[in-house]
Amino acid sequence: MGKAIDPNAKPVRTTRSASGGLSRRVPFAHQVADTLRDLIIRGDLAPGGRIIERSLCEQLHVSRTPLREALKILELEGLIELSQNKGARIISFTPTEARNLFEVIAGLESLAAEIAVGRIDETDLANLEEMHGRMCGHFSRHEKDAYFALNSAIHDCVVNTSGNPILISTHAGLMLRARRGRYIAIVDPRRWEESVEEHEELMRAFRTRDPERARQIWRRHLQHTGDAVCGVLLGMVGEVAQ
Repeated sequence: MGKAIDPNAKPVRTTRSASGGLSRRVPFAHQVADTLRDLIIRGDLAPGGRIIERSLCEQLHVSRTPLREALKILELEGLIELSQNKGARIISFTPTEARNLFEVIAGLESLAAEIAVGRIDETDLANLEEMHGRMCGHFSRHEKDAYFALNSAIHDCVVNTSGNPILISTHAGLMLRARRGRYIAIVDPRRWEESVEEHEELMRAFRTRDPERARQIWRRHLQHTGDAVCGVLLGMVGEVAQ
């Protein structure tokens, strides 16, 4: 069940990022889109399934106007498909798409990590250390959703610290699709534990100011994530075929 949105909320609200950064103002339709995106990422709205507008309006306590605006946002992000005759459908996430996505993301994020090690200052490194510590705490308590939110913020922080605007914007566009896969990857407890260890290796590279090590571990980390996502998706395909 998705989190209900306050029907009396003003059209614009203030929120704070998972990393504790500065607040931002979010239009109401984007609030609805954020909620729907979370439902898709977590699999609460099944891939290939159709979106029943009336049901979602009741579930989220919103009218059809902001819901339809939110669906248009998610269509642009490549998460849903809108048809004039058939309505909205959640686009399936296939093993082939996951493999292609994570090949590119592994290259981008490993380059970002390499650059970031050389550019990060002590204040930003301390912030990254604090985020890493909190993420490890969520892992030890098996708090999956909180872990995932902070994990995503750390990945974004590393990319942003590179200071390369082309890299940052390209990565942001790809992650609209890839976050769904990264959430799937931590379904496997062994991969979840391995992922935390890889994050710790990255932090060691930052502490020792070793750009080559940062590049290598972050590429391996994203490649492992892509492999885990493909494995889960192939298993889903096998279950459907039986």
